[in-house]
Amino acid sequence: MPGTSAIQDNCKLPIEWSHNDVFWGGGSRPAGILRDLLEEHIEMVPNGGSIYWATYYFRDRRLAKALINARRRGVNVKVALDGRPRTRWANREIISMFEGSEGINGGLRIVMPIGRLFRLHTKLYYFSHPYPHAFIGSFNPSGDDPEEHPEILQEIGDQYRGFNFLVNIRVPELVKKLAEHADQIHKTGTRLWLPLTMHQNMTILCHDTKLFFLPRIMPLPVRSLLKRLASDSECLIAASHIKGSYAVNMLLGLARKGCNVKVLSETTTRRVPSDVENRFKQAGIQLLRIGLKREMPMHDKFMLIRQGSRKWVIFGSFNWTSKSLLRNQEIGVISSSHKLYAIFKQRWEELKHWSKTDLKN
Repeated sequence: MPGTSAIQDNCKLPIEWSHNDVFWGGGSRPAGILRDLLEEHIEMVPNGGSIYWATYYFRDRRLAKALINARRRGVNVKVALDGRPRTRWANREIISMFEGSEGINGGLRIVMPIGRLFRLHTKLYYFSHPYPHAFIGSFNPSGDDPEEHPEILQEIGDQYRGFNFLVNIRVPELVKKLAEHADQIHKTGTRLWLPLTMHQNMTILCHDTKLFFLPRIMPLPVRSLLKRLASDSECLIAASHIKGSYAVNMLLGLARKGCNVKVLSETTTRRVPSDVENRFKQAGIQLLRIGLKREMPMHDKFMLIRQGSRKWVIFGSFNWTSKSLLRNQEIGVISSSHKLYAIFKQRWEELKHWSKTDLKN
């Protein structure tokens, strides 16, 4: 059992976050803008380079073909996929492509959950070139073109048109840990002792930014931060999924101690049940739903916190659900960078605009 959850800050230089590090989908942006970003970065990796991916859904045949072509030109391609996502057969065609004689030559790892534990909900895309970097966030390549199974999109939503994001992590110390994490997922898949490993319980500190993995037995960094907030704090949440007593009570606890809590969420009651919305209303939490009228799912996953002059942004692959915070394989980041806060605050205002547009139509 690990005795500590943090490693020392060994970053040589501060993180200089910019708008060029955060990529958004949805709204007035072209459909598929984030999948195009990933394809562009696949093409940049030369012979001898590496691409490590871990993702929940993968249905994009052209993107899969780009990875296969990368493997043919000598790139070390490793892809870890959830073997039993909620729409169970959604990844089947890509798995067949990767496992075939013209595939990625053993580079595929199918990660099977153990019962309801350890679903691979991570969204991680590591590239060794043109410089080592990794994208993390809410986006996975769950669409296809041409789309031959529209019934899947009816179930999971058209995420190529929906509100999603990817953040480019380019600080060497963080990128190294993300590459190691992707490689470890590929090597080990799922094990019953996963939450007990030292790797899963690390909190990697780099100046004003913390990187962490789930599931873990050490305290959840997000929960630890929320517990320390003063009653006059403001918490702005964009969450596609909110349910489960552990996650819901965490947010209700903020409202009970006087924090100003506002939530932008998805439209479906499967992802955010009506009883959760009612409990939020009773606690004074404002909740607005986004995406129904414009057929653009709201799949962002981030939180903005302001306490006096201090600011934090929390983002990653995890949902505000008990399953996601306690059982799924996830990645999260907490940053106190005012610059990164401002970038995500712009997104919050954009989402709020679309929620009002939905109400008018």
